[in-house]
Amino acid sequence: MSEVILSATGLSKHFVGRQSLVSKLRGKEPLTIPAVDGVDFEIHAGETIGLVGESGCGKSTLGRTLVGLYPATAGELSLYGESIGQERTLEQRRSVQMIFQDPFASLNPRMSVGDMLKEILLFHKLVSKEKVDERCKELLSLVGLPLSALQSFPRQFSGGQRQRIGIARALALEPKILIADEAVSALDVSVQASIVNLLLDLKRDLGLTMLFISHNIAVIRQISDQIVVMYLGRIVETGPTEQVFADPQHPYTKLLLSSVPKMTPGSKLGEAPDGELPKMQAHFQGCRFQSRCPIAVESCLTVDPELLQIRGSHHRVACQLVH
Repeated sequence: MSEVILSATGLSKHFVGRQSLVSKLRGKEPLTIPAVDGVDFEIHAGETIGLVGESGCGKSTLGRTLVGLYPATAGELSLYGESIGQERTLEQRRSVQMIFQDPFASLNPRMSVGDMLKEILLFHKLVSKEKVDERCKELLSLVGLPLSALQSFPRQFSGGQRQRIGIARALALEPKILIADEAVSALDVSVQASIVNLLLDLKRDLGLTMLFISHNIAVIRQISDQIVVMYLGRIVETGPTEQVFADPQHPYTKLLLSSVPKMTPGSKLGEAPDGELPKMQAHFQGCRFQSRCPIAVESCLTVDPELLQIRGSHHRVACQLVH
């Protein structure tokens, strides 16, 4: 097993809801939403973790907490075994970088691509002034963009090209971990494939370590070594990608996989998980999936299952009916 780069123990991120003036005057406590609630997992060097779940399950919040855009409410984050505090060092911030869902919103429209890359490289003192132009050209070459792009502005590119610029900007900091938050969901299907292939090439050539966040489990299968399935702020199943696809253990994972379109002749589209994703609550009682679970029993109403290893398997599953 390769070295652990990033680990999370009991990681939580809670948001406090807005209160009306009347509620404040009555002394009511504000509503707390546990978007991420007690997450434990590790990312090993050179592997790609696929984080999957429905919209609203907390996966993007987890990614933003890992990268430092959101301060953690509780729990511990470690980088190479060293604890990451609320105030990260420059090196810690540089070590974990993110590719955002909307590439245009993440780029400065008033700066050319060359100026954006130069600013990053010089601020972090990654190269000397004499070599900054050469490094910018190397970064564009890595992501498959022409050198002429250095003089152009974000508005002059397509969505796929903008995402390549976002990837180049993240790679400029030579991160230990790259977090891709729905990096292809806003792109056309053909462009999605090209970006996924680019990330696979970068992983092979640079030995990249990635956390790839998506609600598209088919894309997760293509790019990931390990799968982490998330539901209402909790991880419900983890395991090697092909093993999870071949033998899913958690009822929610099974329902997710059943919703993947099947392209074989005569087959029908899989059905999505029954019912809408319930709203986040301040407190949950019992299993969070109980209201949608096809195999739920009475004890599921009171037992909050732990994420435990299945005997004789690399799976970890949070379901009392599996172990």
